[in-house]
Amino acid sequence: RDTFPMDVAAFDSCRLEAVPVEFGDYHPLKPITVTESKTKKMGRKGSTSSTSSSSSSSMIDPLSSVLDGTDPLSLFAATADPVTTADTTRKKRDKDDSLVVGSDFEPWSSKRGEILARYTTTEKLSINLYMSSEKGKATTPGSAVSEKVRTRLEELDDLEEGSQKELLNLTQQDYMNRIEDLNQSLKDAWASDQKVKALKIVIQCSKLLSDTTVIQFYPSKFVLITDILDTFGKLVYERILSMCLDNRGSLPDNFTPESVNDTAKETCLNWFFKIASIRELIPRFYVEAAILKCNKFLSKTGISECLPRLTAMIRGIGDPLVAVYARAYLCRVGMEVAPHLKESLNKNFFDFLLTFKQMHGDTVQNQLVVQCVEIPSYLTLYSPAIDWILQCIAYRAPEDYINCAEVWVEYTCRHFTKREVNTVLADVIKHMTPDRAFEDAYPQLHSIIQKIITYFHDFSVLFSAEKFLPFLDMFQKESVRVEVCKCIMEAFIKHQQDATKDPVILNALLHVCKTMHDSVNALTLEDEKRMLASLINGFIKMVSFGRDFEQQLSFYVEARSMFCNLEPVLVQLVHSVNQLAMETRKVMKGNHSRKTAAFVRACVAFCFITIPSLTSIFARLNLYLNSGQVALANQCLSQGKIGVCFNCIIILSCQKTEYYYDQSRGCTRVIRKLLESIKAG
Repeated sequence: RDTFPMDVAAFDSCRLEAVPVEFGDYHPLKPITVTESKTKKMGRKGSTSSTSSSSSSSMIDPLSSVLDGTDPLSLFAATADPVTTADTTRKKRDKDDSLVVGSDFEPWSSKRGEILARYTTTEKLSINLYMSSEKGKATTPGSAVSEKVRTRLEELDDLEEGSQKELLNLTQQDYMNRIEDLNQSLKDAWASDQKVKALKIVIQCSKLLSDTTVIQFYPSKFVLITDILDTFGKLVYERILSMCLDNRGSLPDNFTPESVNDTAKETCLNWFFKIASIRELIPRFYVEAAILKCNKFLSKTGISECLPRLTAMIRGIGDPLVAVYARAYLCRVGMEVAPHLKESLNKNFFDFLLTFKQMHGDTVQNQLVVQCVEIPSYLTLYSPAIDWILQCIAYRAPEDYINCAEVWVEYTCRHFTKREVNTVLADVIKHMTPDRAFEDAYPQLHSIIQKIITYFHDFSVLFSAEKFLPFLDMFQKESVRVEVCKCIMEAFIKHQQDATKDPVILNALLHVCKTMHDSVNALTLEDEKRMLASLINGFIKMVSFGRDFEQQLSFYVEARSMFCNLEPVLVQLVHSVNQLAMETRKVMKGNHSRKTAAFVRACVAFCFITIPSLTSIFARLNLYLNSGQVALANQCLSQGKIGVCFNCIIILSCQKTEYYYDQSRGCTRVIRKLLESIKAG
């Protein structure tokens, strides 16, 4: 055993696996177990290996199923538990969603046409075209292996050199046509198995992104060149993916590097090595970013390791405009392959902020002077890149988004108009509505409302904003919604100087007041009720339709139906209607026409219908007295004398004797005034 350890180990491994059977485990009702042994040849001569397997008979024994300790009801409950199933499904869906970009993400293709249409030029453009040479031709089948290797090495050494042709004085359309020709040449070279030539074309196109001689056209140039890079990245990925095909068929979308064969991995590494040999920074960055997805074939962490490195590479680009578009492209390919990796997106944005001061440096300023470009026009060239980077950062990051929006909305309110504020509100709604993200951001949303009403005191302008009321609808939690409504009403009462009849304001504030009123229940404290009633009464006092008394009464009728659970509001409505009747008398100088007489009777009827719904005895007595005096003053004799007298008698006769005597002085005063009014009438 000491002399031949390897042979002894091999001998032991060739033995049959023995399965001990204890007599205590044997039972005639248990399933029959069969042990199967197989022996097969090993690679070394004379060696064999054995495997053993056990299988249970498929015969169903009802007695054994009873004795196995399972409960059919428990099994049924476990399979039918909807909460557990739904929770598991949701977690799986959330995990999958974090790895792919959803349909709610605006793709780059939707921005492409807008950029090409916006950033145009009338100046002449130039382009360097790659001209194929003999080195790029494929070797003959009869070439020796060493000759093939030497030729390939020469091609790699000559990767960025070779024959080039510079085309000058091209119009914008000619330039776009040439770029399209290069894209087609790339596809043709790939189809003819001239991979090195295809790579040379991509490198030459990437070099064009370092040229800012016609700076106004740079965003459109970026769009055209990155189309070629996207084509190249797709061709390389599909090429390596096709090498993974075997008897199992194609790889699944969520394949792992372990399922990739060695040939595909070697080819993938070869592509990365070719790209690493590119000497210039910008072509090397863009070409490697184009095939970033191919890292999936090599390792699980390949993409997460490459993104920070590529982000750091961009710091070597001196021109801030070229650098920001390189960051935009890296964010674009990063979102396609790993949208859950937010750190690189944030790093790209903050790196851009650090380079912002370069715009005021001598290099950029001299370039702008030579090309006769003003700073405002120059800054607009950054818009597509910054817009894309911020879109990637904000995607499915509602917490980070709302924290930024909370700050920026104050800047918008202070320096811009309703249109810009409405745009901000629409964007907040767009980002916070999916998955009900607003439920976790009530403090920030409340802060946004407070900042808006701090700077917008004209409520007709505020409520005419299309997205303001939909923004309020995001406050689904009742307590938070009521607090927001309180803030709006307090601001209205504080800053509204004149009475209003603006239908926009009335409809919006009726909705706000209705929300506050509907929050009142049996558990609401009296102080809270008084505060809500005070705010609603302040709104009612600020509503005036001028001489349109009928419209004013209609508003009071609508308010009574909406705020019937708050007695102070009903008291205010009765006083307001009595005042409306007296204003009508003043306008008519005491002589009512048939129309105004009917209107005054409607006002008196409103009061005598509303007062009985109050629970306070003396509130009813005082309101009956005031309404009776108004009725008598407007010559509504039947309603004034008979109605007031009988209602007061009913109220006093129905109360408890003890309470009546405690408040007898107040009752006596009311009755005395009532009798004086009747006598004067």
